[in-house]
Amino acid sequence: MSDHINLIKLSVGSDSVEQMEDWQKNRSRQRRDGQYYHLTRMWPKREAELVNGGSIYWVVKGFLQARQRIIRLDEMIGDDGIRRCAIVLDSEIIRTSIAPKRPFQGWRYLKPEDAPVDLGKARQNDDALPAELAGALAEIGVF
Repeated sequence: MSDHINLIKLSVGSDSVEQMEDWQKNRSRQRRDGQYYHLTRMWPKREAELVNGGSIYWVVKGFLQARQRIIRLDEMIGDDGIRRCAIVLDSEIIRTSIAPKRPFQGWRYLKPEDAPVDLGKARQNDDALPAELAGALAEIGVF
């Protein structure tokens, strides 16, 4: 049995992993101590498992394509007085094998055994196939 759990989340508005990375590093104001965080209303009940090696897996344009290690969860109280959870993420975005994913609201837990494998460092810079094509190939078992 694994001692960590992951999250899966849609990267709303991103057309590519590169665009998501640019947003996090250059345009988003969601930074704490120099690190990007994803803000959510719901506090994950499985916090200890998330910060014990868990990652957030990003769905971009309908395909799970990348992940980031979760560093910690920080409490943030908004101007409206509502408590929110800042999921503080490692700056490294790790490409994963591509898997199709239907849209959903919010975030979901993702068991380690259900998570796609990381692409090796040698494949990180390969010319990327369009997500739709890579997903179709994954569905028929080519990837």
